[in-house]
Amino acid sequence: MVAQTELISSIAAQVRAAAAAGTTLRLRGGGSKDFYGESLQGDILDTTSLNGVVSYEPTELVVTALAGTPLAELEALLLAQGQCLPFEPPHFNTNSTAPLSSAGTQCSAIAAGSVATLGGMVAAGLSGPARASVGAVRDYVLGVKLINGKGEHVSFGGQVMKNVAGYDVSRLMVGSMGTLGLLTEVSLKVLPVAPLEASLRFEMSQAQALTQLHSWGGQPLPLNASCWLEESGKGALYLRLRGAVAAVEAACLKLGGQRLSNGQAAFDWQRCRDQQLPWFKERTDTQDLWRLSVPQTTPPLDLPDSPLMEWHGGQRWVRADAQQGQRLRELTASVGGSATLFIAASACKKGSIARFDSLKPPLGRIHRALKHEFDPSGVFNPHRMYADW
Repeated sequence: MVAQTELISSIAAQVRAAAAAGTTLRLRGGGSKDFYGESLQGDILDTTSLNGVVSYEPTELVVTALAGTPLAELEALLLAQGQCLPFEPPHFNTNSTAPLSSAGTQCSAIAAGSVATLGGMVAAGLSGPARASVGAVRDYVLGVKLINGKGEHVSFGGQVMKNVAGYDVSRLMVGSMGTLGLLTEVSLKVLPVAPLEASLRFEMSQAQALTQLHSWGGQPLPLNASCWLEESGKGALYLRLRGAVAAVEAACLKLGGQRLSNGQAAFDWQRCRDQQLPWFKERTDTQDLWRLSVPQTTPPLDLPDSPLMEWHGGQRWVRADAQQGQRLRELTASVGGSATLFIAASACKKGSIARFDSLKPPLGRIHRALKHEFDPSGVFNPHRMYADW
Protein backbone atom coordinates (compact mmCIF):
# COMPACT_ATOMS: atom_id res chain seq x y z
CA MET A 1 0.00 0.00 0.00
CA VAL A 2 2.87 2.37 0.82
CA ALA A 3 4.50 1.66 -2.56
CA GLN A 4 1.17 2.26 -4.32
CA THR A 5 0.70 5.58 -2.51
CA GLU A 6 4.21 6.68 -3.42
CA LEU A 7 3.69 5.70 -7.05
CA ILE A 8 0.45 7.67 -7.30
CA SER A 9 2.12 10.66 -5.64
CA SER A 10 4.96 10.46 -8.17
CA ILE A 11 2.52 10.37 -11.10
CA ALA A 12 0.55 13.29 -9.66
CA ALA A 13 3.80 15.26 -9.41
CA GLN A 14 4.47 14.58 -13.11
CA VAL A 15 1.03 15.93 -13.95
CA ARG A 16 1.55 19.08 -11.89
CA ALA A 17 4.94 19.61 -13.52
CA ALA A 18 3.44 19.25 -16.99
CA ALA A 19 0.67 21.71 -16.14
CA ALA A 20 3.19 24.24 -14.81
CA ALA A 21 5.43 23.87 -17.86
CA GLY A 22 2.58 24.01 -20.34
CA THR A 23 3.47 20.59 -21.78
CA THR A 24 1.10 17.72 -22.52
CA LEU A 25 0.95 14.04 -21.56
CA ARG A 26 -0.16 11.06 -23.58
CA LEU A 27 -1.69 8.50 -21.21
CA ARG A 28 -0.86 4.97 -22.28
CA GLY A 29 -1.42 1.51 -20.84
CA GLY A 30 -0.73 -1.46 -23.07
CA GLY A 31 -1.21 0.57 -26.26
CA SER A 32 -3.71 -1.91 -27.72
CA LYS A 33 -6.03 0.95 -28.74
CA ASP A 34 -3.47 3.42 -30.07
CA PHE A 35 -5.21 3.16 -33.44
CA TYR A 36 -8.47 4.52 -32.00
CA GLY A 37 -9.28 8.21 -31.98
CA GLU A 38 -7.50 11.23 -33.38
CA SER A 39 -3.81 12.09 -33.05
CA LEU A 40 -1.43 10.77 -30.38
CA GLN A 41 0.37 13.73 -28.86
CA GLY A 42 2.36 14.53 -25.72
CA ASP A 43 5.03 12.83 -23.66
CA ILE A 44 4.05 9.24 -22.84
CA LEU A 45 2.96 8.62 -19.26
CA ASP A 46 2.96 4.85 -18.85
CA THR A 47 0.25 3.54 -16.51
CA THR A 48 1.22 -0.14 -16.48
CA SER A 49 3.02 0.27 -13.15
CA LEU A 50 -0.42 0.76 -11.58
CA ASN A 51 -0.91 -2.99 -11.53
CA GLY A 52 -2.81 -5.25 -9.15
CA VAL A 53 -6.17 -6.18 -7.66
CA VAL A 54 -7.08 -4.00 -4.68
CA SER A 55 -10.05 -6.06 -3.53
CA TYR A 56 -12.27 -8.80 -4.85
CA GLU A 57 -15.42 -10.07 -3.18
CA PRO A 58 -16.86 -12.90 -5.31
CA THR A 59 -19.92 -13.16 -3.10
CA GLU A 60 -20.58 -9.43 -3.60
CA LEU A 61 -19.92 -9.54 -7.37
CA VAL A 62 -17.52 -6.60 -7.10
CA VAL A 63 -13.85 -6.27 -8.06
CA THR A 64 -11.55 -3.27 -7.61
CA ALA A 65 -8.21 -3.09 -9.41
CA LEU A 66 -5.56 -0.58 -10.37
CA ALA A 67 -5.95 0.89 -13.84
CA GLY A 68 -2.78 -0.63 -15.30
CA THR A 69 -3.84 -4.18 -14.44
CA PRO A 70 -3.77 -6.38 -17.57
CA LEU A 71 -7.30 -7.12 -18.67
CA ALA A 72 -6.48 -10.76 -19.38
CA GLU A 73 -5.20 -11.24 -15.82
CA LEU A 74 -8.35 -9.71 -14.36
CA GLU A 75 -10.58 -11.91 -16.52
CA ALA A 76 -8.61 -15.00 -15.51
CA LEU A 77 -9.05 -14.11 -11.83
CA LEU A 78 -12.80 -13.74 -12.30
CA LEU A 79 -13.08 -16.94 -14.30
CA ALA A 80 -11.44 -18.90 -11.50
CA GLN A 81 -14.45 -17.91 -9.39
CA GLY A 82 -16.96 -18.64 -12.16
CA GLN A 83 -17.48 -14.95 -12.92
CA CYS A 84 -16.84 -12.59 -15.83
CA LEU A 85 -17.08 -9.16 -17.40
CA PRO A 86 -20.30 -9.88 -19.37
CA PHE A 87 -19.87 -6.97 -21.81
CA GLU A 88 -16.80 -8.72 -23.31
CA PRO A 89 -14.33 -5.85 -23.68
CA PRO A 90 -12.15 -6.27 -26.78
CA HIS A 91 -8.39 -6.82 -26.47
CA PHE A 92 -7.46 -6.21 -30.15
CA ASN A 93 -4.14 -7.98 -29.91
CA THR A 94 -4.78 -11.66 -29.38
CA ASN A 95 -2.11 -14.06 -30.60
CA SER A 96 -4.49 -17.01 -30.37
CA THR A 97 -4.63 -18.96 -33.63
CA ALA A 98 -6.44 -22.15 -32.69
CA PRO A 99 -9.96 -22.98 -31.51
CA LEU A 100 -10.56 -23.42 -27.81
CA SER A 101 -11.35 -26.77 -26.27
CA SER A 102 -14.96 -27.79 -25.88
CA ALA A 103 -14.76 -26.37 -22.35
CA GLY A 104 -13.42 -23.05 -23.63
CA THR A 105 -16.72 -21.25 -23.78
CA GLN A 106 -17.99 -17.93 -22.59
CA CYS A 107 -15.60 -15.78 -20.60
CA SER A 108 -12.79 -18.33 -20.77
CA ALA A 109 -12.10 -17.01 -24.28
CA ILE A 110 -9.30 -14.82 -22.95
CA ALA A 111 -6.87 -13.30 -25.43
CA ALA A 112 -3.44 -14.88 -25.43
CA GLY A 113 -0.64 -12.33 -25.29
CA SER A 114 -3.02 -9.47 -24.59
CA VAL A 115 -1.57 -6.18 -23.34
CA ALA A 116 -4.92 -4.42 -22.92
CA THR A 117 -5.40 -2.85 -19.48
CA LEU A 118 -8.35 -2.12 -17.24
CA GLY A 119 -7.86 1.63 -17.53
CA GLY A 120 -7.73 1.44 -21.32
CA MET A 121 -10.92 -0.59 -21.31
CA VAL A 122 -12.72 2.16 -19.38
CA ALA A 123 -11.14 5.05 -21.29
CA ALA A 124 -12.07 3.58 -24.69
CA GLY A 125 -15.52 2.43 -23.54
CA LEU A 126 -15.73 -0.34 -26.14
CA SER A 127 -17.87 -3.44 -25.64
CA GLY A 128 -17.96 -6.79 -27.40
CA PRO A 129 -20.62 -8.98 -29.05
CA ALA A 130 -22.90 -9.25 -25.98
CA ARG A 131 -23.32 -5.51 -25.55
CA ALA A 132 -26.89 -5.30 -26.90
CA SER A 133 -28.10 -7.95 -24.47
CA VAL A 134 -26.16 -7.30 -21.26
CA GLY A 135 -25.22 -3.62 -21.43
CA ALA A 136 -22.04 -1.64 -22.02
CA VAL A 137 -18.88 -0.95 -20.02
CA ARG A 138 -20.43 2.08 -18.33
CA ASP A 139 -23.26 -0.04 -16.94
CA TYR A 140 -20.76 -1.98 -14.81
CA VAL A 141 -18.53 0.83 -13.52
CA LEU A 142 -19.28 1.50 -9.84
CA GLY A 143 -16.49 3.89 -8.98
CA VAL A 144 -13.12 5.27 -10.04
CA LYS A 145 -10.13 7.08 -8.65
CA LEU A 146 -8.20 9.41 -10.91
CA ILE A 147 -5.59 12.13 -11.06
CA ASN A 148 -7.03 15.28 -12.60
CA GLY A 149 -5.21 17.94 -14.58
CA LYS A 150 -4.28 19.78 -11.38
CA GLY A 151 -2.45 16.74 -10.07
CA GLU A 152 -5.13 16.01 -7.45
CA HIS A 153 -6.03 12.39 -6.67
CA VAL A 154 -9.82 12.29 -6.47
CA SER A 155 -12.44 9.59 -6.02
CA PHE A 156 -15.93 9.15 -7.48
CA GLY A 157 -18.58 6.53 -6.82
CA GLY A 158 -17.79 3.47 -4.74
CA GLN A 159 -18.16 -0.29 -4.71
CA VAL A 160 -21.97 -0.63 -4.57
CA MET A 161 -24.76 0.69 -6.75
CA LYS A 162 -26.23 2.66 -3.83
CA ASN A 163 -23.23 5.00 -3.95
CA VAL A 164 -24.46 6.41 -7.24
CA ALA A 165 -26.33 9.64 -6.53
CA GLY A 166 -26.52 12.92 -8.39
CA TYR A 167 -24.08 13.17 -11.31
CA ASP A 168 -22.52 9.76 -11.97
CA VAL A 169 -19.01 11.10 -12.58
CA SER A 170 -17.36 7.69 -12.49
CA ARG A 171 -19.25 6.58 -15.58
CA LEU A 172 -18.42 9.87 -17.26
CA MET A 173 -14.87 8.52 -17.56
CA VAL A 174 -16.08 5.67 -19.78
CA GLY A 175 -15.25 6.56 -23.37
CA SER A 176 -13.50 9.83 -22.43
CA MET A 177 -10.29 8.56 -24.07
CA GLY A 178 -8.16 9.76 -21.17
CA THR A 179 -8.94 13.41 -21.86
CA LEU A 180 -10.42 14.12 -18.42
CA GLY A 181 -7.92 12.44 -16.13
CA LEU A 182 -5.56 9.57 -15.47
CA LEU A 183 -7.45 6.63 -14.00
CA THR A 184 -5.66 4.99 -11.09
CA GLU A 185 -8.31 2.58 -9.78
CA VAL A 186 -11.61 1.15 -11.05
CA SER A 187 -14.40 -0.73 -9.25
CA LEU A 188 -16.60 -2.95 -11.40
CA LYS A 189 -19.72 -5.03 -11.01
CA VAL A 190 -19.20 -8.56 -12.36
CA LEU A 191 -21.62 -11.40 -13.07
CA PRO A 192 -21.59 -15.20 -12.82
CA VAL A 193 -20.78 -17.19 -15.93
CA ALA A 194 -24.02 -18.52 -17.41
CA PRO A 195 -24.62 -22.27 -16.88
CA LEU A 196 -24.85 -23.00 -20.61
CA GLU A 197 -23.93 -21.44 -23.93
CA ALA A 198 -24.85 -22.50 -27.46
CA SER A 199 -24.23 -20.98 -30.89
CA LEU A 200 -26.44 -21.46 -33.94
CA ARG A 201 -25.85 -20.69 -37.62
CA PHE A 202 -28.55 -19.80 -40.16
CA GLU A 203 -28.26 -19.06 -43.87
CA MET A 204 -30.26 -15.92 -44.63
CA SER A 205 -29.97 -12.47 -46.18
CA GLN A 206 -29.32 -9.35 -44.15
CA ALA A 207 -32.98 -8.30 -44.42
CA GLN A 208 -34.15 -11.74 -43.30
CA ALA A 209 -31.68 -11.67 -40.41
CA LEU A 210 -32.97 -8.30 -39.20
CA THR A 211 -36.56 -9.51 -39.40
CA GLN A 212 -35.74 -12.65 -37.44
CA LEU A 213 -33.70 -10.81 -34.82
CA HIS A 214 -36.53 -8.35 -34.21
CA SER A 215 -39.01 -11.21 -33.91
CA TRP A 216 -36.80 -13.21 -31.54
CA GLY A 217 -36.09 -10.12 -29.49
CA GLY A 218 -39.75 -9.93 -28.52
CA GLN A 219 -39.78 -13.49 -27.22
CA PRO A 220 -38.51 -14.93 -23.92
CA LEU A 221 -35.32 -16.32 -25.47
CA PRO A 222 -31.82 -16.23 -23.89
CA LEU A 223 -30.35 -14.21 -26.77
CA ASN A 224 -26.85 -12.99 -25.96
CA ALA A 225 -25.09 -12.03 -29.20
CA SER A 226 -25.56 -12.04 -32.95
CA CYS A 227 -23.36 -11.57 -35.98
CA TRP A 228 -24.40 -11.43 -39.64
CA LEU A 229 -22.00 -11.33 -42.58
CA GLU A 230 -21.59 -12.67 -46.09
CA GLU A 231 -19.61 -15.89 -46.50
CA SER A 232 -18.76 -17.03 -50.03
CA GLY A 233 -21.46 -14.75 -51.40
CA LYS A 234 -24.18 -16.04 -49.04
CA GLY A 235 -25.55 -14.39 -45.93
CA ALA A 236 -24.97 -16.15 -42.61
CA LEU A 237 -26.42 -15.24 -39.23
CA TYR A 238 -24.68 -16.47 -36.10
CA LEU A 239 -26.65 -16.43 -32.88
CA ARG A 240 -25.32 -17.03 -29.38
CA LEU A 241 -27.58 -18.14 -26.54
CA ARG A 242 -26.60 -17.99 -22.86
CA GLY A 243 -28.55 -18.78 -19.73
CA ALA A 244 -30.05 -21.60 -17.73
CA VAL A 245 -29.51 -25.05 -19.22
CA ALA A 246 -33.22 -25.70 -19.77
CA ALA A 247 -33.76 -22.28 -21.37
CA VAL A 248 -30.84 -22.63 -23.79
CA GLU A 249 -31.71 -26.18 -24.83
CA ALA A 250 -35.37 -25.25 -25.35
CA ALA A 251 -34.35 -22.23 -27.45
CA CYS A 252 -32.09 -24.37 -29.63
CA LEU A 253 -34.98 -26.74 -30.35
CA LYS A 254 -37.33 -23.86 -31.11
CA LEU A 255 -35.00 -21.84 -33.33
CA GLY A 256 -33.42 -24.64 -35.30
CA GLY A 257 -30.40 -23.78 -37.42
CA GLN A 258 -27.02 -25.50 -37.30
CA ARG A 259 -25.66 -25.92 -33.79
CA LEU A 260 -21.90 -25.30 -33.65
CA SER A 261 -19.31 -26.93 -31.44
CA ASN A 262 -18.66 -24.87 -28.32
CA GLY A 263 -14.89 -24.78 -28.81
CA GLN A 264 -14.96 -23.45 -32.38
CA ALA A 265 -17.84 -21.07 -31.66
CA ALA A 266 -16.14 -19.55 -28.60
CA PHE A 267 -12.98 -19.02 -30.64
CA ASP A 268 -14.92 -17.31 -33.43
CA TRP A 269 -16.84 -15.06 -31.02
CA GLN A 270 -13.48 -14.06 -29.53
CA ARG A 271 -12.19 -13.28 -33.02
CA CYS A 272 -15.32 -11.25 -33.67
CA ARG A 273 -14.73 -9.33 -30.43
CA ASP A 274 -11.11 -8.59 -31.37
CA GLN A 275 -11.76 -7.98 -35.09
CA GLN A 276 -9.70 -10.97 -36.12
CA LEU A 277 -12.35 -12.59 -38.32
CA PRO A 278 -11.42 -12.95 -42.02
CA TRP A 279 -14.00 -10.26 -42.85
CA PHE A 280 -11.93 -7.67 -40.96
CA LYS A 281 -8.61 -8.91 -42.32
CA GLU A 282 -9.80 -8.72 -45.92
CA ARG A 283 -9.90 -4.91 -45.71
CA THR A 284 -7.53 -3.47 -48.35
CA ASP A 285 -4.84 -0.83 -47.83
CA THR A 286 -7.15 1.82 -49.28
CA GLN A 287 -10.21 0.92 -47.20
CA ASP A 288 -11.16 2.48 -43.88
CA LEU A 289 -13.07 0.54 -41.25
CA TRP A 290 -16.21 2.37 -40.16
CA ARG A 291 -18.38 1.63 -37.16
CA LEU A 292 -22.03 2.60 -37.67
CA SER A 293 -24.26 2.81 -34.62
CA VAL A 294 -27.91 2.77 -35.68
CA PRO A 295 -31.32 1.82 -34.25
CA GLN A 296 -31.72 -1.96 -34.34
CA THR A 297 -34.85 -1.58 -36.47
CA THR A 298 -32.91 0.16 -39.27
CA PRO A 299 -33.32 -1.80 -42.53
CA PRO A 300 -30.32 -2.71 -44.70
CA LEU A 301 -28.49 0.46 -45.73
CA ASP A 302 -27.12 1.39 -49.16
CA LEU A 303 -23.48 0.75 -48.24
CA PRO A 304 -20.39 0.52 -50.47
CA ASP A 305 -19.69 -3.02 -49.26
CA SER A 306 -21.57 -5.80 -47.50
CA PRO A 307 -21.31 -5.04 -43.78
CA LEU A 308 -20.65 -7.18 -40.74
CA MET A 309 -23.61 -6.64 -38.44
CA GLU A 310 -23.66 -7.11 -34.65
CA TRP A 311 -25.78 -6.17 -31.64
CA HIS A 312 -29.00 -7.45 -33.25
CA GLY A 313 -28.64 -4.84 -35.99
CA GLY A 314 -27.47 -1.95 -33.84
CA GLN A 315 -23.80 -2.03 -34.85
CA ARG A 316 -22.68 -2.33 -38.46
CA TRP A 317 -19.06 -2.50 -39.55
CA VAL A 318 -18.33 -1.19 -43.05
CA ARG A 319 -15.23 -1.27 -45.24
CA ALA A 320 -15.10 1.81 -47.45
CA ASP A 321 -12.63 3.91 -49.40
CA ALA A 322 -11.77 7.28 -47.88
CA GLN A 323 -13.81 9.33 -50.35
CA GLN A 324 -16.98 7.55 -49.20
CA GLY A 325 -16.66 8.72 -45.59
CA GLN A 326 -18.86 11.79 -45.82
CA ARG A 327 -21.62 9.86 -47.56
CA LEU A 328 -21.51 7.23 -44.81
CA ARG A 329 -21.88 9.95 -42.18
CA GLU A 330 -24.83 11.51 -43.96
CA LEU A 331 -26.51 8.15 -44.54
CA THR A 332 -26.11 7.12 -40.90
CA ALA A 333 -27.35 10.48 -39.63
CA SER A 334 -30.45 10.17 -41.83
CA VAL A 335 -31.57 7.10 -39.84
CA GLY A 336 -30.76 8.62 -36.45
CA GLY A 337 -27.36 7.01 -35.97
CA SER A 338 -23.69 7.97 -35.75
CA ALA A 339 -20.60 6.95 -37.73
CA THR A 340 -17.07 6.54 -36.41
CA LEU A 341 -13.96 6.15 -38.52
CA PHE A 342 -12.68 3.29 -36.40
CA ILE A 343 -9.48 2.40 -38.26
CA ALA A 344 -8.11 4.56 -41.08
CA ALA A 345 -6.65 2.90 -44.15
CA SER A 346 -2.87 2.52 -44.10
CA ALA A 347 -2.76 4.60 -47.29
CA CYS A 348 -4.90 7.34 -45.73
CA LYS A 349 -3.32 10.68 -44.83
CA LYS A 350 -3.72 11.01 -41.07
CA GLY A 351 -6.23 13.64 -40.05
CA SER A 352 -7.80 13.91 -43.51
CA ILE A 353 -11.21 13.07 -42.04
CA ALA A 354 -12.49 13.34 -38.47
CA ARG A 355 -12.67 10.07 -36.56
CA PHE A 356 -15.85 10.93 -34.62
CA ASP A 357 -19.04 12.71 -35.62
CA SER A 358 -18.87 16.42 -34.82
CA LEU A 359 -20.76 17.50 -31.72
CA LYS A 360 -23.78 19.75 -31.95
CA PRO A 361 -23.07 23.18 -30.38
CA PRO A 362 -24.92 22.62 -27.05
CA LEU A 363 -23.27 19.24 -26.49
CA GLY A 364 -19.92 20.62 -27.61
CA ARG A 365 -20.11 23.34 -24.97
CA ILE A 366 -20.81 20.75 -22.29
CA HIS A 367 -17.86 18.63 -23.39
CA ARG A 368 -15.50 21.59 -23.39
CA ALA A 369 -16.73 22.72 -19.99
CA LEU A 370 -16.12 19.26 -18.54
CA LYS A 371 -12.66 19.15 -20.09
CA HIS A 372 -11.81 22.53 -18.57
CA GLU A 373 -13.14 21.50 -15.16
CA PHE A 374 -11.14 18.28 -14.98
CA ASP A 375 -8.09 19.39 -16.96
CA PRO A 376 -7.90 23.21 -17.04
CA SER A 377 -4.39 23.31 -18.50
CA GLY A 378 -5.14 20.79 -21.25
CA VAL A 379 -2.48 18.36 -20.07
CA PHE A 380 -4.12 15.04 -20.95
CA ASN A 381 -4.32 13.45 -24.42
CA PRO A 382 -4.74 16.64 -26.47
CA HIS A 383 -6.76 16.25 -29.69
CA ARG A 384 -7.39 12.54 -29.01
CA MET A 385 -11.16 12.91 -29.38
CA TYR A 386 -11.52 16.04 -31.49
CA ALA A 387 -8.89 17.89 -33.47
CA ASP A 388 -9.84 21.32 -32.06
CA TRP A 389 -9.46 20.46 -28.36
